[in-house]
Amino acid sequence: MPPIISAQGLSKRYGVAPLFTDISFTVSEGDRIGVIGPNGSGKSTLLEMLCGKTKPDSGDVAVRKGTRLSYVKQISEFAPGLNILAVIESALDRVSMPPSERAARSAETLGRAGFTDLEIPAATLSGGWRKRLAIAEALVQNPDILLLDEPTNHLDLAGIEWLEKLLERGAFASVVVSHDRYFLENVTNEMVEIDRAYEDGALRVEGNYSTFLEAKEEYLHAQRNRQEALENRVHTEIEWLRRGPKARTSKAKDRIDKAHKMIGDLMEMRVRTGVSTAQIDFSATNRQTKQLIQLDEVTAAVGDRVLFENLNFTVTSGMRVGLVGPNGSGKTTLLRLLRGDLHPRTGKIQKAEPLRMVYFDQNRELDPDLQLRRALAPDSDAVIYQGNVIHVASWAARFLFTGEDLNRRVGKLSGGERARVLIAQLMLQPADVLLLDEPTNDLDIPTLEILEESLLEFPGALVLVTHDRYMLDRVSTIVLGFDGLGGIERFADYSQWDAWQESQQASGKASVPDSAVRLRADADTAPLLTGKKKLSYRETRELESIEQRIAEAEQELHARQSALQDSAIMSDGPRLHSASMELDEARKTVDRLYARWAELDHKKN
Repeated sequence: MPPIISAQGLSKRYGVAPLFTDISFTVSEGDRIGVIGPNGSGKSTLLEMLCGKTKPDSGDVAVRKGTRLSYVKQISEFAPGLNILAVIESALDRVSMPPSERAARSAETLGRAGFTDLEIPAATLSGGWRKRLAIAEALVQNPDILLLDEPTNHLDLAGIEWLEKLLERGAFASVVVSHDRYFLENVTNEMVEIDRAYEDGALRVEGNYSTFLEAKEEYLHAQRNRQEALENRVHTEIEWLRRGPKARTSKAKDRIDKAHKMIGDLMEMRVRTGVSTAQIDFSATNRQTKQLIQLDEVTAAVGDRVLFENLNFTVTSGMRVGLVGPNGSGKTTLLRLLRGDLHPRTGKIQKAEPLRMVYFDQNRELDPDLQLRRALAPDSDAVIYQGNVIHVASWAARFLFTGEDLNRRVGKLSGGERARVLIAQLMLQPADVLLLDEPTNDLDIPTLEILEESLLEFPGALVLVTHDRYMLDRVSTIVLGFDGLGGIERFADYSQWDAWQESQQASGKASVPDSAVRLRADADTAPLLTGKKKLSYRETRELESIEQRIAEAEQELHARQSALQDSAIMSDGPRLHSASMELDEARKTVDRLYARWAELDHKKN
């Protein structure tokens, strides 16, 4: 069978420098391809070419006849006024599907994605749930191939694990642009890196991310050997040329021509293999105090909802704290409490004086009209870094910006470039404590590795919120796990927290799912959960009977799911619609009972 997509000789240029030249790319049945590469190498452009949204300057893209292709952009946005159900209905309008199948497919897709209230306006969803909806919108069209651009951005850890299972079990082929190394390890069976360092512009390896790393090292080792051999041959030829050979014979002329070609090849190889990486090094103060922040019986809440309570914790120099848990469970709130933007409902937060803290905001708020020159050096054409005066052009070069970039508007920068600007700003501020809220979004893997090295070397304290499991495992010395029910547990590392989560699920005490904690971006105002209190008599009776009610509700849910498979119902539009609504209500009932059971069980314990 021919490939689903066959792209040959693709080239694309924006401005003077080409993104990539003469790249070929195929996607076949069963492929789960991960695409990586430095920021600006053209990964997103390649996806847009594969789905026909961008035309190459040269080359061709052939898609197998009848192929259904779905594409999820890096930033998920929806038109105002459309609710969740309307987004899915609009997606179904774009494909040929029998009316009898639409309702069942819509209900199944949204149910698996975790959506319960389908009337919520899509534009008001949090970032993670907008991403889930965008993926559901793509899946409901029953694609043969799914193209995903940075799909883990804004998803919490539970959302990433949901997406991993979806891709592992999917009958469709997939191409995923991602910087999440554990995600690539778990879902890919082929890897492609786009980088000018490769002779063909890209390296493709069969296997997952760790297999790719081994093959890449072998390739680069062989390339270094070839370059060294070429350098030796060029040195010999240059010495011969210096002796002034006369090109009177065809043999001598041929050798001179070959010598010049070898010199040209070596120059091209040196340019191609020259690696530029961001230079990240956070400045620390000379503080000698070991204890920096003390939290005593701290409780945080929004409205009537307790995010976490009775937290006792000490932040000391050299400590690297990772915060994990569902969206809306209080991770960013804790950062803002430490910073002083919020005050705890109860308890005390004591800080060493004077304490310098630097905060990386996940929303990356930068003035879009500001020139890059002023974003990097607000007051003049130079910055003071670790006591040294550095010209803005040299400072920009540390973060892979050219002199031409200095006059660009910040609003024209990519997500990865904006992240590098924020890191550059933070590096100018000596700190005792770094508070980093999702710093990894949009950064390429080489920059992530440099960032990790800098955080490991930072002598102060670090409090980090990230969905990048690799970074959590590598950097953090302690992990605080938020259960979404008002509790926080302490773990040695991310792997220990992950194992604890699995044991909680196995025992039926899993944390409230992300959908129960926050669907809307402004859901912090909703009194969804309460803190730990002694159960009343009525709540005790309710807890005693709730397991039986859950069993009955799940039985009803299975019955409704079976009804949708009935051929008589599938062929009857009104009955199918009614059955779909009943399935949705049954699903809501099960979710509501589980959430209530978790809440009562938490209060009891």
